[in-house]
Amino acid sequence: MVQEAVRAAPAAPRTSRVGVPLVATAGAGVVAVLAAVHLTQGSASLPVGDLLAVLTGGGADQAAAVLVASRVPRLLAGVVVGAALGAAGAALQSITRNALASPDTLAVNAGAHFAIVVAAVLGLSVPVEASALLAFAGGLAAAALVFAISGGGTGPTRLVLAGTAVSLALFALVSVLLLLFTEETTGLYAWGSGQLAQIGLGSVARMTPVLLLGIAWLVVLGRRLDVLGLGDDTAGVMGVPVRSTRIVTAVLAVLLSAAAVTVAGPVGFVGLCAPALVRLVAPRVPGLHRHRVLVPMAALAGVAVVLGADVLVRLVLGGQGGIEVPTGVVTTLFGAVVLVAVARRFRDSGPVRQAPAARSGRLRDRRAFLVVVTATLVLTVATAAGSLLLGDAFLLMGDVANWVAGRAGPVTTYVLDARVPRVLAALLAGAALAVAGVVVQAVCRNPLAEPVLLGVSGGAGVAAVAVITLVPSVGVWALSGSAAVGALAASALVFGLAAGGGLATDRLVLVGVGISYAALATITVLIVFTDPWNQAKALTWLAGSTYGRTFAQVLPVAVVLLVAVAGFVRARDELDLLALDDDSPRVLGIGLGGARLALLTAAALLTATAVSAIGLLSFVGLVAPHAARALVGARHARVLPVAALLGGLLVCLADVLGRTVIAPAQLPAGTLTSLIGTPYFAWLLWRARAATG
Repeated sequence: MVQEAVRAAPAAPRTSRVGVPLVATAGAGVVAVLAAVHLTQGSASLPVGDLLAVLTGGGADQAAAVLVASRVPRLLAGVVVGAALGAAGAALQSITRNALASPDTLAVNAGAHFAIVVAAVLGLSVPVEASALLAFAGGLAAAALVFAISGGGTGPTRLVLAGTAVSLALFALVSVLLLLFTEETTGLYAWGSGQLAQIGLGSVARMTPVLLLGIAWLVVLGRRLDVLGLGDDTAGVMGVPVRSTRIVTAVLAVLLSAAAVTVAGPVGFVGLCAPALVRLVAPRVPGLHRHRVLVPMAALAGVAVVLGADVLVRLVLGGQGGIEVPTGVVTTLFGAVVLVAVARRFRDSGPVRQAPAARSGRLRDRRAFLVVVTATLVLTVATAAGSLLLGDAFLLMGDVANWVAGRAGPVTTYVLDARVPRVLAALLAGAALAVAGVVVQAVCRNPLAEPVLLGVSGGAGVAAVAVITLVPSVGVWALSGSAAVGALAASALVFGLAAGGGLATDRLVLVGVGISYAALATITVLIVFTDPWNQAKALTWLAGSTYGRTFAQVLPVAVVLLVAVAGFVRARDELDLLALDDDSPRVLGIGLGGARLALLTAAALLTATAVSAIGLLSFVGLVAPHAARALVGARHARVLPVAALLGGLLVCLADVLGRTVIAPAQLPAGTLTSLIGTPYFAWLLWRARAATG
């Protein structure tokens, strides 16, 4: 039946006897060259002559030992991982008809990673096959959740945002486990970014049959996938079982991804880059778009991407650097570029931009507004007071009063000297991110825009980590200034790349997510390369922590927040108009470009000071503005103060919970804000999907 359906389908170019073989030969040649270079790289010196001698059956025993024990396993791991992720990405893009679908955007890699970390925490010493099954189960569950939230993955923006949200939540959970069970999870942080280094050929040998079976099965399904590309209705009429084909293909893609994670951890965005490279060439090569050719070619391109990234790492950083810096970080940087490039070609899809939460702000009367402000203020003050009293040492309000009056004992003084700056940092950073989120959403007219998802926080983080790494004794104001430069640079890059479609588009969010991924990968490189064994340092910074904050570090946030909020209050009418459309501000004589630039610059500076003080915090700039609009309506004169209070309340609550739930151990505040914000973010996407059918 399927063969008859394919014959009945509109004529497509036949596989070229020259074009496809030529492309395949060229691809194989590139992989061969990369493999040859790859074998010459490493921490131990191995001249090319010795390498050739070993490969031809001679050579020194030492050279043979290095080659067999280290370099060949790493090379073969790159081949298996690249082929598996390339084929998986091509399959996922085909069943979703979405060029941004991949094991990363569907959170498959994140789910598989989480499952393996859980097994390590539980002390389960399982064979490679069982580890692969755990990874498969975790990846399948994560992909199912992303599909459910995004409505099947057909909307590019919803898919990427749903996958990003689920990945952030899983990363937060993994961070909790890594921080709480450091001995059981030693080395898993770097592995979590994709590490090709192998001990022997055990994992590669056991996962190779899975790789071959998965690719072969996808090739067998190639004719069905070709017809499925014509549309569900057409495919159904032509006899293709649409639902079962999609399910089987998705399961095979997850199985291939799980095999890759089992071998080398989650190597980022190979499943996005490899099919993109093949599809870039496909218009010039008749027949390359057919899945019986596309899937193997995507696998070959995946091998080239992984080996190329690994060669680049060791070429730039040397043999030892290639051991310390995960290869997956480089592929993530590649993938971020591809994501941005693909996103720039998308036209606005509308649903996310017009989410109900953004337009449901009903006007409230003044009394209701005052009640909300009072209640929110009381909750924030109560949470701050509880945060001062609770922790590994329990205090009373009298202790705080004595500390303020300078009459506290040495123990109380020591505790509050450390605790008060933490509480202030949480309150001020949360308020700053919330206010920045309000402004960004208004200017962009996008309810899902927030500093983290738009890459602003990531840019500030890259600059701050770079300065801390290069100049450990840097002053607080210099650190805040460098973070501001990074935030402004990231903002300019995001809005510049998205300017072709206007600021109020889904393209803006997609470009921002790509820049955010690139920034996180860069931060990982900086931390791992300079301090490879200190995973707590990396996790604490990436997850956002108030630990060890001082009054000097809090001061820049307070100053910038005070000045920015005063400016935003004065510009409240402009914010109301900018949130409506482009025409209303122009009619009233407001310079659209200048107003946007000034407001976004102030929002970036707010974000930068918060990041320099507390690290990266996810979803605060999304949750607080939405909650504020739901409580007091859409007028920014009312949204701004309520959002600031809610942002401070959220981060302060997360901080006190992180310090008390598992005391004396502590969890970063950002970990808890991610766990709180992800369900809310998923709910917003679900509402957007429901509102648009």
